[in-house]
Amino acid sequence: MTMDSPFLVLGIESSCDDTAVAVLEEPRRIRASLVMSQVEDHAPHGGVVPELASRRHQEAIMGLVRRCLWQAGVSNPMRQLSLIAVTAGPGLMGSLLVGVMAAKGLSQGWEVPIMGVNHMEGHLFANVLAHPDLKPPFLCLIVSGGHTEVHLVRSFGDYRLLGATRDDAVGEAYDKVAKMLGLGYPGGPVIDRLAREGDPDRYQLPVPFKGSSQVEFSFSGLKTAVLWLVRREGEALSVPDLCASFQRAAVESLVSKVKLAMNQTGVRTVAVSGGVAANRELRRRLEDLAGSSGGRVRVYLPPLELCTDNAAMVAAAGLWAYRRGVRDDLSFRADPSWELSR
Repeated sequence: MTMDSPFLVLGIESSCDDTAVAVLEEPRRIRASLVMSQVEDHAPHGGVVPELASRRHQEAIMGLVRRCLWQAGVSNPMRQLSLIAVTAGPGLMGSLLVGVMAAKGLSQGWEVPIMGVNHMEGHLFANVLAHPDLKPPFLCLIVSGGHTEVHLVRSFGDYRLLGATRDDAVGEAYDKVAKMLGLGYPGGPVIDRLAREGDPDRYQLPVPFKGSSQVEFSFSGLKTAVLWLVRREGEALSVPDLCASFQRAAVESLVSKVKLAMNQTGVRTVAVSGGVAANRELRRRLEDLAGSSGGRVRVYLPPLELCTDNAAMVAAAGLWAYRRGVRDDLSFRADPSWELSR
């Protein structure tokens, strides 16, 4: 790489059931981004099977790297790449190991620096990629199948956890409710779609931690309330109405805690990341919150292709870390419990 060459980052993501590879050109140009989904592999089981996920990553990852480099116009990785960024946690240990070991092998073979990235920080940087004007301090609501948490971003690399779920993540609750209703996996998109046809006032479901003074979440009680409702209603149950009622309660919980976090911190800029950030109702409620604030509240939502797991966000997190002086070597390890806020 010469001094005039663009700074290119190869991003690799394999924390759960999507194998993703991307090439990012500093600062925000995504040259190529590929994702190989495993939904069809896991759908018959109603959720992710860890051993199956890691096997599928092994089968897919190197072919995906080759395709991504070709699409990005990288013919000589040793000379053209400046950094390799790979998700090192949190996630499924077997899945993480596939990505980390592949990245380490490429780093050693190509003599390119490597950076281990926290998956949650990757989600945070999806909005940084999409919105050049997003600057700290801001609040970040991360909502996915495995995580529901609110962080105060004091500066990039300096994060304070304000609250998280005590049990199920909101995406996990969507999946479990969809399973109860026989709607298949993953549950989020189908519940969101059916909710558009339903009446959210038909069934009264509890809003988790309504009125609590803590920024924390819990969705197990809401999930149980849905289970008892399904059993009680039997064939009289309206699935669209239940989807709408469940979604209203879940989204109300998320939005109320965002408001609480704003009140407690005084920070009025909010970014939302993770797979559930694609939810239509959540996006509408947060946009309404910003619209009704008279300009006092700003909400940033990533484009749909950057909501779910992808490697462009991992590359961005690695790039920003590298630029602020963070360095890794081949000794770092995959950590399935790696917390973003220490």
